Amino acid sequence: MANHTIEFSDADYKKAAEVWKKELLLLPIIACSATLQYMTGLPGCRTATHLGTAESSSQFAPYKASRKSSTTTNVVYRTLEPFLGNVSEDFEPNLYVQTLLGAGAYILGNGQAQAPSAKLVLASVAKSLGGKLNDALFTAKRNADGNTTAELFNGWLTIAETEITAGNISVAKGNLYECAEKIDNTNAVDILKDIERSCDPVLRQTEKFLYCSPEIADAYNDNYLLTHSGLIYNTQFDQVYLEGSGKKTTIVPLSNLAGCNKMILAPKSNMIYGYDNMGDVEKLSVDRFSPWLLTLSAAMFFGTQFHTIDKRYLKIVKLKSTE
Repeated sequence: MANHTIEFSDADYKKAAEVWKKELLLLPIIACSATLQYMTGLPGCRTATHLGTAESSSQFAPYKASRKSSTTTNVVYRTLEPFLGNVSEDFEPNLYVQTLLGAGAYILGNGQAQAPSAKLVLASVAKSLGGKLNDALFTAKRNADGNTTAELFNGWLTIAETEITAGNISVAKGNLYECAEKIDNTNAVDILKDIERSCDPVLRQTEKFLYCSPEIADAYNDNYLLTHSGLIYNTQFDQVYLEGSGKKTTIVPLSNLAGCNKMILAPKSNMIYGYDNMGDVEKLSVDRFSPWLLTLSAAMFFGTQFHTIDKRYLKIVKLKSTE
């Protein structure tokens, strides 16, 4: 049998982009799963969405037939604003085919039925777009005139900094903790335990995540090994749960928090991201503007927000960078 080169026509790519548009536009989000698995997603979000939290001081009291109370319910809204972003990515299809095949772009006879499809090639390109999105999830800062993913929306730490400046997140309000010293492998356990104990009782009893940098998690593990080496239950090096939290706080080291000067302590339900790849504004198409390259054009909405900044559901930790 003769060898056959795997090739797809422009029409094959165009058709794959049309038929699988929704699925392909989801791949940048899926590529962020290492981070977003610990957050809550709102699909179909393409306009400003109000995230409401109802609070009431009403209460039961000893029975009286004449009892009548005034309305005490207050609904506090936070706005999740997704922004429309687009990309125009040139790619060499043959290089992607070779990568997907592993050994090269040649196979024998009927084996071609197992070769990459045009859909799979586009999926590889679309998924690669998720890398920059993942990097920017916490630190992105909206700039309508920008040219990068880091300027598409406001990340969680950017939102937190805005609220700190406005005085809505503060030590006095109980939703901010300021470290008095730099966290390292000699004090990480004590400091993180103190952060846990500083939380509102409701937050302490809630299953939550400590979103931190890998270096903070490393410092905690190193310090834990030194201070708890004699304990029977210390059977592994990487400590998943924060000591003293009753397994309510899971330490989540994230690469996109490396080098950041803050950590976030919150339940999954409070970390919201909105996206939309289902409307008529979102697009994905493939065109040829060059003899050797194809151009993938895509557009979709994305944004992040806290459901609430109430101390019962959020604690921002401000790290000390120097002694």
